Amino acid sequence: MGDLAVPFRRTVMEMGTNKSSPRTKMLQGQSASSTKTERKVIEKNRRNQMKTLFSNLNSLLPKENAKEALPLPDQIDEAINYIKSLEARLKKSQEKKERLSSKKRSFSDYSNSCESTSTLKAPQLQIREVGSALQITLISGLDNQFLFCEMIRILQEENVEIVNASFSVAASSIFHVVHAQMRESDFMFGGAKVSERLNRLINGSTSEIELEPELWDFNDLNPETWGF
Repeated sequence: MGDLAVPFRRTVMEMGTNKSSPRTKMLQGQSASSTKTERKVIEKNRRNQMKTLFSNLNSLLPKENAKEALPLPDQIDEAINYIKSLEARLKKSQEKKERLSSKKRSFSDYSNSCESTSTLKAPQLQIREVGSALQITLISGLDNQFLFCEMIRILQEENVEIVNASFSVAASSIFHVVHAQMRESDFMFGGAKVSERLNRLINGSTSEIELEPELWDFNDLNPETWGF
């Protein structure tokens, strides 16, 4: 009996083992199948996401009238090259902006300097009378250029012939030189009257009509008498 008991117990154990083996395999198979399905779903979602990203990227690229869609690797290379070209253009634009800003600041500083300097300088007038000839020198700041126009208008009103006129610019000052000729009939008193009106203009007599802003117009002058 003892010899028969051992094989019997072994047979029962093997039967128990064989009975549970299919269920274990089934569970393992279900687990593996579930994991595989999840991986497929994840991979599918990843591919769809990449397609969407590539589509969005391709829509941002300039169209080169291509008849056929480029392969994906070519699209990526084209996108990289396009991004690099944009970076280069952006860098050039920034450098140009810096240069323009620097020039603008320099010009603004220069203008402010000229303005402050010119406002401090009072206009100067020098009249030389030799017979019926007049040599008038006017030195004014950049903000007093209207004085030259008014000076020409006064000379014309006094029937003084303008032979020639010239100007030059130095720093923040303008030098005007006018050579004029008085008529013989006005030779005795014309010079004094012209000098008086011009000095009154330069000294800033606002009661005189020549200082009214509406008269500061080149159209009121007659260039034919300038003799250029």
